[in-house]
Amino acid sequence: MTGTPLYRRPIGRYALRVTALAAALGLWQLLTSLDVDLWLRFSQFPTVTDVARAFADRLSGPDYWTDLTDSLTRIVTGFLLAAVLGVATGVLVARSRLAEDLLGPVLEVVRPIPAIALVPVAILLFPSNEQGIVFITFTAAFFPVLVSTRHAVRALIPVWEEAVRTMGGGRWRILGSVILPGALPGIFGGLSVGIGVSWICVISAEMISGQYGVGYRTWQDYTIVNYPGVFVGMVTIGVLGWLTSTAVELLGRRLTRWLPRTSYVPGARARTVAPTRPQPTPTPAREAEEARDEHLV
Repeated sequence: MTGTPLYRRPIGRYALRVTALAAALGLWQLLTSLDVDLWLRFSQFPTVTDVARAFADRLSGPDYWTDLTDSLTRIVTGFLLAAVLGVATGVLVARSRLAEDLLGPVLEVVRPIPAIALVPVAILLFPSNEQGIVFITFTAAFFPVLVSTRHAVRALIPVWEEAVRTMGGGRWRILGSVILPGALPGIFGGLSVGIGVSWICVISAEMISGQYGVGYRTWQDYTIVNYPGVFVGMVTIGVLGWLTSTAVELLGRRLTRWLPRTSYVPGARARTVAPTRPQPTPTPAREAEEARDEHLV
């Protein structure tokens, strides 16, 4: 640790992050309390203290926790369905030409359609709004997982599969020991993207056709001109999205511990951290051999 700048040490990095957040909140409080109107109209914004008071009032009531539970239930249900079906479909399309010919055209036509644009379809298709919102959440996460899995499987080195076949392994053995472990980094990349898109779409769906939920409550606060309540909803959405994305990333790191890690330094080229090779202990015979080699040179 000697010679390492403080801001690159773990405690220094956390302190820097807290300082940056505090500075952003302080700037927000200053601009809104002074009613600054240059080009952006900060006079229309609630102050940080107004949002904090609204947050405290909301936490003391039952509606906030009901909204939180409903939104998390919708996210978890839709995301888990998308994770399972997205990975399965991605592997199937990447490994089977027949599946690619049958499913590929349909998936590629549906994929560019924004998930939130499917709200009318969900309203017509499902008997309840709750199922429709889960469907929107599932659709939002399904395609990032599908595409990432498909590319990850196709990028695998064929030598690994041939080695398993040589040792007598069948299709399921190849799937469990080569395909899925090799594609895990790409799969979790798609899962990280999918969980973020899911939050965007579930909040939008709750605003349009939901009953309860963070998005529904945020839109209701906007319609009654309760701007501090709107910011309470925005902060809640941001924190929930950050927590779920972090959980997915931590799970991905735990399941891919066998991958080589890199020591990342901003502004410098990443280098792989490899264990140092132990040097042989010098002996009289070895020293004599090295001296003879130097003499010959």
